Amino acid sequence: MFELHHLSAQEQWDWLRRGEVTPRELTDHYLARIERLDSGSGGDGGAADDGIGAFVAVGADAARDRADELGRAGRSTAPLWGLPLADKDLTDRAGLPTGLGSRLSRGRVAEQDSEISAVLGEAGAVSLGKTATPEFGLTGYTEPVVGPVTRNPWRRDLGAGGSSGGAAAAVAAGLLPFAPGSDGGGSIRIPAAMTGLVGLKPSRGRVPAQSGITSLGGLAVGGPIARTVADAAMLLDAMVSPDGRAPRDHFALRAPGSPDGAWLGTAVRGEGRFQLGVLTASPWDDAYDVRVDPRLLGVLRDTADQLDVLGHGVDDASLPDSGPGSPDYAALFRTIWQAGAAGIPAETDADFALLEPMTAWLVRRGREVGARELGAALAGLSAYEQSVITAFDRFDAVLTPSLALLPPALGWHDADDPERAFEQQCLVSPFTSFVNVAGLPAITLPVAEVDGLPAGVQLIGRPGREDVLLAIGAQLERRLRWQRRHPDCW
Repeated sequence: MFELHHLSAQEQWDWLRRGEVTPRELTDHYLARIERLDSGSGGDGGAADDGIGAFVAVGADAARDRADELGRAGRSTAPLWGLPLADKDLTDRAGLPTGLGSRLSRGRVAEQDSEISAVLGEAGAVSLGKTATPEFGLTGYTEPVVGPVTRNPWRRDLGAGGSSGGAAAAVAAGLLPFAPGSDGGGSIRIPAAMTGLVGLKPSRGRVPAQSGITSLGGLAVGGPIARTVADAAMLLDAMVSPDGRAPRDHFALRAPGSPDGAWLGTAVRGEGRFQLGVLTASPWDDAYDVRVDPRLLGVLRDTADQLDVLGHGVDDASLPDSGPGSPDYAALFRTIWQAGAAGIPAETDADFALLEPMTAWLVRRGREVGARELGAALAGLSAYEQSVITAFDRFDAVLTPSLALLPPALGWHDADDPERAFEQQCLVSPFTSFVNVAGLPAITLPVAEVDGLPAGVQLIGRPGREDVLLAIGAQLERRLRWQRRHPDCW
């Protein structure tokens, strides 16, 4: 039986524009699905056994009021007019709690929208609430002690990844048509890959409201999670420019502009032939025993074959030299990740008692980092960024596995030993964080299934070339039809 969530975000926008559905009807449809499938969200004990736990807060009344307001104002050409989405619980939405996935922040209600929330509102979107994230967004799995634990809609004993785990689970389960996320080390691409979605990490400086330029090391940027390449492009366009005009950049440093303007057109056309590299090594290989699941290597090879058939050039790629005298990527990244946590507002023993072991470890280690060490780490990662861009220079895009392992079970990451949990994250997702360090765009594409679970590949682009990633993604999507695959709850 047909239901509204079976439509893509693009199709829903077309229906809204033609008056075949109203913003209120679409909002009510998704709120009903959230109530039915996401039971247990927002409770201290996490989601119920049969609940997905994608949401930490649902603002049903505010969403209906907003949808009614849009309906009364009349149909608009705003890029997201009438479309539901939700805010990741690291950003503020006025009137809703911002818990940051932590007991330390419990009870804080936002008085005004964060910039990205305001941008999405200006674009015409209807926010249904807040999606779950791990504590302060610091891990690649969304199982915060404060709850809810976010379950993978494909198999609910498995995790949905993180830190945009709630956003990805909501889109995969048909609780939202698409969702904004943020990505400081893979936090869009990891959950998108685990839940069978398209996840796009834009170039540093691309999204003015979440450019990465203000974050330590320039790591964390905002981007879209969606079921289709075109839907991801549609949301990216709105995040960059909610009114269709030139982006309101806050800094002179920004990503190179798209040759074709808006990204939606590029994603719909899906044109071009490109030179692609295939990479199976990761910068974590020297630090940890990284082993890519042979089934996922098979998916990578099959995708490379598909790209060859489509007329692209395909060759082997390699990372910068990791020999003597070259930057120690693992040590440098750990230093920056720890230093980035140092500002979390935990001061007393009582505060630290509210933090999870991983967060407390990162905060304490971060506060031990001196200015000299921090400066050296920032310089080292800047040098690594340049070396990656140089190493990939002969390719239009580089293809890697999205993940090294299939989605792990809930509780798989060590809850008591943060050093071990950090290592486990690197074993699952060794191909993501170096892209943040390099400031490059990257997209994960759900090209296959392995034993009934989603399996993806990642494409890494040149600086500012999201258009190439979207074009290649659209070509693969037309060939593989992954948008027709859904979990049972669909």
